[in-house]
Amino acid sequence: MRRMAVMVLAAALPAAAWAEDVVIRLEAKRTAEAAAQAAAAYAARFENVVTLDLPGGWTGIAIGPLEREEAVARLAELKAARAVPSDAFVSAPPTSTVLVPAGQEAGTTADDAADTANDAAEAEEAAAADDAAEAEEIAADADPADAGADAPEPEPAAEPEPAPEPEAPALPEGSFLRLEAYADEAEARAALARWSDAFGSAWMWQLPDGWFAIAIGPLPAEAASAWLPVLRSAEVIPSDALATEAAALGTPVEEGAAPNGLEAPGEAQPLPPLDEVQRALRWAGHYEGEIDGKDGPMTQAAIRAQIATARASTDPGTALRLLIEHRNAWRAELGLRELRDEATGLSVTAPMEALAFDRAERALSIYGPANDSGAAMILFSQEGGQQELLDLAGLVTALGWVPQPRRAISQGRVRLDGANDSHVASAEGWVRDGRAEGFVLIWPASDPDTQRRIAAEMSDSLARFAEAGEDAGAPALPVSE
Repeated sequence: MRRMAVMVLAAALPAAAWAEDVVIRLEAKRTAEAAAQAAAAYAARFENVVTLDLPGGWTGIAIGPLEREEAVARLAELKAARAVPSDAFVSAPPTSTVLVPAGQEAGTTADDAADTANDAAEAEEAAAADDAAEAEEIAADADPADAGADAPEPEPAAEPEPAPEPEAPALPEGSFLRLEAYADEAEARAALARWSDAFGSAWMWQLPDGWFAIAIGPLPAEAASAWLPVLRSAEVIPSDALATEAAALGTPVEEGAAPNGLEAPGEAQPLPPLDEVQRALRWAGHYEGEIDGKDGPMTQAAIRAQIATARASTDPGTALRLLIEHRNAWRAELGLRELRDEATGLSVTAPMEALAFDRAERALSIYGPANDSGAAMILFSQEGGQQELLDLAGLVTALGWVPQPRRAISQGRVRLDGANDSHVASAEGWVRDGRAEGFVLIWPASDPDTQRRIAAEMSDSLARFAEAGEDAGAPALPVSE
């Protein structure tokens, strides 16, 4: 109650009267009437509820004034009890800000009324003194012969026109995701560049307390609410990021545009078949598991990663349907089709417009580049088990097909990935039905994403359709420098 007494005495005084104090900002309203209603509702639950003017003609509702340490602790308690909005925050109003207790209008306190009366009395006394002085001056200058004549009344002086009030800058409609805030402007500008790269565009604002905030938007309110937890959980944005309105952000310093994606959620769609989902997720680079059509933790993690990175929809069914459509369009554009290789008896989905058959050499079929693609592919198959698979992996490394490879070796499976200045390559092999078989894909180093996606398609599709020719040893020459 001590602070309420201070507020009643100091209402309508600038915030400099408690220069070290802050407020807990609860929300903002576009009109004073709506703010008064909201403030009255909060005042029924909390003490020290006030309203304050914000940039753009908005009105804020807050609790205060409080010392900063007390405000931070109080806000934590209120959020833990879910008694205030999740995006409530501690703010230090500018020194010119007027805090008006809930239920009162600015300038209607007893002290203000007394001040107004005193000012009016002083003004009247000054006016009377001016009138008397003016009358004496007129009498002194008057000609005695004109005594008794009616003196013309002086024309009233024209009142100066009031200077037009500057118009507040129009603030953008919609919600924003506030990502970070900095006291230093240079640090804020560096963060602005990072977030602009990540989302295609971002804004920098100067908050009412003087700090600089980075935000993305504007977004429909329902889009901001839907994407905030998704991006937080995927660690795409900070865990303390919040959804807010433009009025709470203060004044725009650097304007941006609406970010790429982050659409408002539509009607939920059924999830496509899980084996198709897993293939699409592997193509997108999010899934490393088996294509088994089972809804396990790796599949769920990959779905969340796809939603957070593509930012097309928060609905899993919609997001995965769009991913599958994207993958199919990419396959058609690249010219992927099924190859049946007679020498190895293997079939695989491969970019045959970029490849041309070169030769079959013992356990291998070798395809070189077509149309100056810079690509190459090797299919291998021979009788044997784990040791033969490891021998083939060693040969691939020795011939430089996969340069400086990273190896992933397990029972019955080997994977190699590597790159140099000229090409990026991967090899994958399995022990299946008494045979060691697999592929190598070589692609220009300038396009590693396409190589990774094609390798995923080949891994998913490699199968046996016929018996292979006789095994006669290993090849001696590499396909690519």
